[in-house]
Amino acid sequence: MDKRDKSKPKPAGIKEIATALGISIGTVDRALHGRSGVSPKTRAKVLKVAESLNYRPNLAARSLKLNRTLRIAVHLPRQIASFFSPLAEGIRSAAAAHALNVELDFRTFPRLGDGDIELLKKDAGRGYDGIILTPGNPASIDPLIRLITQQGTAVVCVASDAPRTDRIAGISVDAAVSGGIAAEMLGRTIFRKGTVATITGDLNTLDHAEKLRGFAATLATLAPHLTLMPAIESHESPKEAYAATLDLLAREPGLAGIYISTANSLPVLRALQEHKQLKQVRIITTDLFPELLPLLESGGILATLYQRPFTQGKVAFETLTQYLLEGIRPPSSTRLAPHIVLRSNLPLFLGRLSSGESGERS
Repeated sequence: MDKRDKSKPKPAGIKEIATALGISIGTVDRALHGRSGVSPKTRAKVLKVAESLNYRPNLAARSLKLNRTLRIAVHLPRQIASFFSPLAEGIRSAAAAHALNVELDFRTFPRLGDGDIELLKKDAGRGYDGIILTPGNPASIDPLIRLITQQGTAVVCVASDAPRTDRIAGISVDAAVSGGIAAEMLGRTIFRKGTVATITGDLNTLDHAEKLRGFAATLATLAPHLTLMPAIESHESPKEAYAATLDLLAREPGLAGIYISTANSLPVLRALQEHKQLKQVRIITTDLFPELLPLLESGGILATLYQRPFTQGKVAFETLTQYLLEGIRPPSSTRLAPHIVLRSNLPLFLGRLSSGESGERS
């Protein structure tokens, strides 16, 4: 799964695209970089062939040619380090791999909804070329993103999205698909009638809302014998998650399953373990970190849905720098497929924990 596909064709350059279309290198260059002198029809053909030939621009050469240092800020929460630390490592790894002339400024805040707005306001006038950020509550953060983009700073969202703003792209795992997978797995492994619960972060965050939407829709379709309780929001607080789980177990002694759609799963699992419910309740968690390994190996957790944070960070950085250096606007949204981690395939993922995610492939 992690090995490179040796059959994948080598990325083509501008010369190969020109040869394939029977046009000049200059025309291809103008089409790729959105310059004048190329008809819309020719530009569309060039972009289509470039994609089919796996064209990747030489960003390092472009950076040197422009003699320009890019200043990029990265705004990530300190909470849920098991997810956001490898995401930040993916950004650093991409910057090193492309040898770009770039200044990365990692800026942190306590958690989504706590300090993110204040930090973005501080950085709004600092003249960054680009900002990579994880958006929290759209009602609060969307106006700020619009302001920053109007000032000329390109914004890429990662791990969640703010699609109603002028950000150039959103990079994340497909949240609705993640929720759907969790619902299908619970539906196929719980045979009796019963109730299932979802424990999330904050439903104001698009990623969390989309996971719940996918979970609810799939559960209703594929597992009509299971009843979904109202979602429990932990706001990424370990204390809230633990207390909410204790309350859930008291209210629903016959609970059949739980989908924890945030990486803030350890307090939930601790509460279940203390009440000897780990193997009585089917549990699906999110992401992968060392504390989950013994629970996956023992069967205490049915599965975890890995959100590929390293790849999310890598793709976010490459998307932003390609836009800044090449002027090519990327697809509005890039949604990665989540990886299902089970006891049977767990060895395939262990290297990611020991190598700081550096082995992850997109």
